[in-house]
This record gives sequence, structure tokens and C-alpha cells, in this order.
Amino acid sequence: MLESAHQAETVDVIVVGAGVAGLAAAHHLTRAGLSVTVLEADPAVGGRMTTEKVDGFRLDRTAPILSTAYPELRGLPALDSLPLRPFSPTVLLHADGRLHRADTTPTPARIPRGALTAVRALASAPRIPRAQGAPRTPRPGPLGTLADQSRLATALTRLAATSPADLLARAELPTAQSLLAQGFPARTVDGFLRPLLTALLSGPALLTSSRCADLALYSFAAGRLCLSEGGADTLPELLAATLPPGTVRTGVRVTSLSITSVTTADHGELPCRAVVSATGARAAAELLPGLRVPAFHPVTVLHHATEEPPLTEPSLLLDSDRSGPVSHTAVVSQVDPSRAPTGRALISSTVLGTPPDPAHLDATVRTQLSRLYGTSTNRWELLAVHHDPEAVPATPAPHDLRRPVRMLAGLYVCGDHRGSGTVQGALHSARRAAHAVLTDLGARPTLREEPLETAA
Repeated sequence: MLESAHQAETVDVIVVGAGVAGLAAAHHLTRAGLSVTVLEADPAVGGRMTTEKVDGFRLDRTAPILSTAYPELRGLPALDSLPLRPFSPTVLLHADGRLHRADTTPTPARIPRGALTAVRALASAPRIPRAQGAPRTPRPGPLGTLADQSRLATALTRLAATSPADLLARAELPTAQSLLAQGFPARTVDGFLRPLLTALLSGPALLTSSRCADLALYSFAAGRLCLSEGGADTLPELLAATLPPGTVRTGVRVTSLSITSVTTADHGELPCRAVVSATGARAAAELLPGLRVPAFHPVTVLHHATEEPPLTEPSLLLDSDRSGPVSHTAVVSQVDPSRAPTGRALISSTVLGTPPDPAHLDATVRTQLSRLYGTSTNRWELLAVHHDPEAVPATPAPHDLRRPVRMLAGLYVCGDHRGSGTVQGALHSARRAAHAVLTDLGARPTLREEPLETAA
């Protein structure tokens, strides 16, 4: 149960911010026997992982894509009941004016669940005129030649079998340079890996740290891309609901903090033994002067409704051609039927960066979606446009995936800006921050035995 009442008693730890990082940190701390209060300025929990309800539709504000291979989703007992809806293992690529399929169906024996095992075109490429008697040479698709596809499948299978700790030990480069150094042909990088990593990390220029990219590809190859059933807010709401009653207090704005108290706008000074700042990066820097504010990837999500789904399979559709502002799109009601009322389809599309010509963004997006889905979008209903200029912290190389979480003894910080910029990174930073608090307060950690360094 969420509360907004003033607290007077001293607690062990006050967590500022009820996004996924703050709520996860509270879980780790309460499991260790500490008393915790989570303060949230907004009227509801979730931070950027919120979902708007409109006429029976559930519309995510930033539409994060999860993976069943995220270690932290398995590390909190509170998330054992988190309902996940997987995308099809088939990723659709729109390239050269047609759809192609990257089939990631797992094969048995010795290959981790979800590893890429085959890559093939959905539609055969047009024939290339050839001289009489010359051998047939198929035109490479967005995944390259058959040899390129085999190399890609082998590389992703190896990634799925590599521990995150070993991935983090690799030399760090900008992602584009790293992929080419690993031997991926330029066409495979541009045709498949760039749009896939753009969807997962929001950095289309591939300047992201190769360690972040390796972890993202590991999550893709070792698991299944997925959404939380009912909307992005299902995850933080589940975390909040499974904390001790009265732990989370909404509508409380913190104005300053120290190692032994926080000061609020309307409830005065609240004493404690330690403080964890779990807000977004910019708000954290306002509370913790000197904390670096990273650059950000802006994200705009457009939600459209129609009577008939333009695609019947629950696949993620990537624009390999980069023919418009949309990076990726999906008929999310095919992935998670609870996100749309019966008889309606929900299409969610993500635009990265500052939208060009915002006044005409919907028309521009509809034109691109018509090409991608191969159908008219004129009668689609625009339900909402959500723009967040600071949706995802940028993680260019070089990037420390384990940025410090202990500012001072008694003062800590966590959030996606302390790790990989993903939900996994936010949850992992929460575990690191909780471990630091427990160590400094002399409490016995109850965190699982897996070393903190294994999954940033």
C-alpha cells in the first residue's frame, strides 16, 4: 500500500525516488532486516517506467524492451511473479523495400536457450541478371551472404555461452569499431546489428561502449526479448506492492539530503542512518552537487490504434533502411493482448533523437509505418505521443559500467546512469548500492552470492 503521510520516526535508510532502482534497493535492504522509507515526489511509483491508460489501451511512456536473460530479473524474489510476454524469436527487418526475417528459434543440446541458430530472408531477393551459364549468386540481404549469416549465428551463439563477467573483461571500443574488429561484415553490422542495438540501447550511431553492446547482444542471444504484461509500470508496481506496508510514500518532494537526514518541501527534516539517491541523473546531480550529468538519448513513443493488426506475429520490426524517424515498431497487442481492448490493435513505434518537425511528426511516422507494414495507415487513430528528452543515459566508450554508488559513508546513489543505461543496469546498480549500505552499517548482506561484478 502506498502512503503520502509524514513520518517522524528515525529509519535506517531513506531512499529518494521510487523508480525501479529505488524500489529494488529498498527490497535488498529490507530483506537484510533494515527499516526503509522510500520517498517519491510524483503521485505514483515507476519513474520513467509508467503506463498511461486510455480507453482500455495501456500506453508506455518510454517503451523499454526487457530480456528474459536479465540476471537481475531473476535476482529479486519480488520479481518471481513478474509476468513477461516474449516477442517472437523472429526479428523482422525492413530492408531494400521488403521484409526479411532473422529467425532466432533455439535448437536443442549444448546451445543456450534463445541463442540465434538460423538467419534467413522472409522474402527472396529479386534475381540479378547473369550471363548464360554463369553460376547463380544470390543477392545479399540485410544480413549479408549465407557465409555472413553463418558467422553471425555462430558469434551470437558464442555470446550466449559467455558469462557477463567474461564479456566485461574484453577490451573496450566504440561499438561500431568493435563489431568490425570481431569480423562482422559491414553489411551485417549496418543491416542487422545496428538496428537491433539501436532498439536495445537507443544509440543509432553505435558510439556506445562495446561492453554495453556485448551485454545487450548477450541478453538477446541467451534469452528472449519481452515486455511486462499490462505495461511497463507492472514491474515497479510489483516491487512497491511487495515491500512492507508503509514503506513507499508518494507526493513527498525532497529538497536536500545529508548522510543522516533528508529535507522535504512539506514535511520538514526526516532523520535516518543512511540515504540512497535513486532519482534520474539530473535530479540526482541537483541533490548531490558534483555528480556528473551524462548526455542522454531522447525518445519519443507514438501509439496508434486500428481495428485489424497490420502484423499477426508478435515480432519486433526494425527499419534497416532507416527510411524515416522510426527506429523500431511492434504490434504490441500481439505480444501482450492486455494492452488493447478486444477487437482493437495497438501499434507502438519509437523515434530516437529530437523529432524532426514535431508538428508533422505523426504524418511522417504514418508514411514510414505504411512502408514498414505494407498497409495504409490513414485510418489509424493516434492515441498518444510521449516524448522524453532524457529517456536513456548515453554510454559512449569509454564508459564505466560500475560507476561509484558510494558518495560518502552514509550517502549513496543508484540508477541506470550508474551502469549500462538499461533496466538491467538500474536494477544492478540498486544491488550494488544496497551492498555498500549494508557493509557500512555493519549489517549482514542477504544479497545472493553471485559476485556484483558479473552482470552490470
